[in-house]
Amino acid sequence: MTASTAFDPAHLSASDPPPFEVINPKGDASLILCCDHASNAVPAHMARLGLAQAELDRHIGWDIGAAAVTRQLAARKGCPAFLSGYSRLIIDCNRPLESPTSIPLTSDGSVIPANQNLSASERALRQAFFFAPYHQALSNFIEGHLAALRQIPILVSMHSFTPAMNGVARPWQLGLLFEHDRRLVAPLKRAFLTLDPTLTIGENEPYAIKGPSDYSIPVHGQRRGLPHIEIEVRQDLIESDDGAARWAALIANALDQVLTDPNFRKIERFY
Repeated sequence: MTASTAFDPAHLSASDPPPFEVINPKGDASLILCCDHASNAVPAHMARLGLAQAELDRHIGWDIGAAAVTRQLAARKGCPAFLSGYSRLIIDCNRPLESPTSIPLTSDGSVIPANQNLSASERALRQAFFFAPYHQALSNFIEGHLAALRQIPILVSMHSFTPAMNGVARPWQLGLLFEHDRRLVAPLKRAFLTLDPTLTIGENEPYAIKGPSDYSIPVHGQRRGLPHIEIEVRQDLIESDDGAARWAALIANALDQVLTDPNFRKIERFY
């Protein structure tokens, strides 16, 4: 790692975004959205982590289209949404800190120069500035909502996935991800297929939430016993504004069929 790519909070500039963004903080929190890979931003003084901008623009830098869908979904539902502020290549907000992919050395064949031979203090700085504020804000919001004895919220984590990986095409337009709690899986799948019978929907495809593979759903949803789901949309469907708008509308309409069911408004733990 060269000095030019090291993170230094003192070198953050006015043009660098905050570590997270909250949309509709006073909105209808019966539904709470989060987007862990919303941005491909890197602080200016970190020199793009030693990468070309084209690399940061790839799926390795962020979840293409996920932030746009999340923003439009939050607008449609009038609900709060929490979006990470920086690239997952600095530190991945959907990985436990002890995971080897928390600060990846490589991603989909690309070496990340700024992540090589990191010191413990550099890792701690990244955790404190980029990871902790996002998750603390989301946690505080959920706890405050629950303490106020309001309606049990449904937590939805928004992501996107590449049309192909390692040369293998992915047939799904949509993935519904979970670990132990399947409460929302079948109802949401039915709702999506009612709205569009042509969809190919994966259950824990193209990824699955297993133990240390994810952070947001296990920590903010599963541990609290909140009804929750991680929604993955294929990136070629949402990389344009029109595509993001179409999918935000589709997801909003599918969620409408679930949000009205009082049977989901319970704290339940399945592990």
